[in-house]
Amino acid sequence: MYVEKKRTKFLALPICFVTYTVYEDKINIKSGFLTTVEDDAYMYKVQDVRLTRTMMERIFGLGTITCYTGDTTHPELKLSHIKNASRIKEYLMTASEEARRKRRTMHTIDIDATEVEDQEE
Repeated sequence: MYVEKKRTKFLALPICFVTYTVYEDKINIKSGFLTTVEDDAYMYKVQDVRLTRTMMERIFGLGTITCYTGDTTHPELKLSHIKNASRIKEYLMTASEEARRKRRTMHTIDIDATEVEDQEE
């Protein structure tokens, strides 16, 4: 399990009110100060993971992880300006693969059958 706070790009201070928690089976994002919002995405829905680092993020040891998911609320789930980004990215990749294996799910491509039927007529 990893718990990271969103940080500012400058000096990497955890001033923002966003906390990312990565569990073995889900990703939790809790944001807000007066009104809090908590979102979850199941790990088995994570299809791909990308790590990006701007110049400022590299200077202060931060990174932004983008998870491409099959989730309806978060098709692109971003963990912005966090420390230990490369270690968390590797964990996300292995944990999502393991979660898919446990649930016996596989990544399939959505094929639009109506388009094929229209062309045959």
